[in-house]
Amino acid sequence: MRRIQLANGTTVEVECLSCALTAGLIEPTGGVIYEDEFFHAHQDVAYPIPGLVILASKRHFYCMDELTEDESNRYMKLVREIRNAQRKELGIDYVYYFYNEDTTHHFHLWMVPRYEWMKPFGNSVESLRPALLHSRNAMNDETNIKHVIECIEKLRRALN
Repeated sequence: MRRIQLANGTTVEVECLSCALTAGLIEPTGGVIYEDEFFHAHQDVAYPIPGLVILASKRHFYCMDELTEDESNRYMKLVREIRNAQRKELGIDYVYYFYNEDTTHHFHLWMVPRYEWMKPFGNSVESLRPALLHSRNAMNDETNIKHVIECIEKLRRALN
C-alpha cells in the first residue's frame, strides 16, 4: 500500500492510485472530466492547478508500447481533444506533457498548463516539481479550488 496526499490535505492508502481513480474508489476533485472504455481523464488529485489533466488508462500497464492498436488510436485523438479544449475553453497557451514508465501508478499522461505564476520556478521540466508543490501548499484555498472546478466543468462540457 502507498500513502498519497490529496490536494485537500487528506491522505489515502492505495495499491495503485490510477486503478483507484478509474474504478471510482477515489473521486477526483470536481469529478471525472472524460471517460470511455479505454481512458479516464481527471484533475490531478494532489495539485490544484486549473486545467491540469491526468489521462490514465483503465487497463493496468506501464509502457506506451503496451497500448493496443485501438487504445493507441484513441489515446492520440484524446490527447489532441483535451489539448484543444485547454486552449479554447481555458485560454491555456502552453502545456508540459509528462509521462514516465517507472511510476508507481499505471500508464498515465500529465498535461500540466504553464501559467505566469510558474515563471519564478524556471522555464524547464525541472521547474515542474517546485510549481506543483507550490500549488499544493499555497493554492489550496477556497477561491482557487472553485476556479479549478469551474475549469473541470468547462473541459467536461467540451469533451462530452
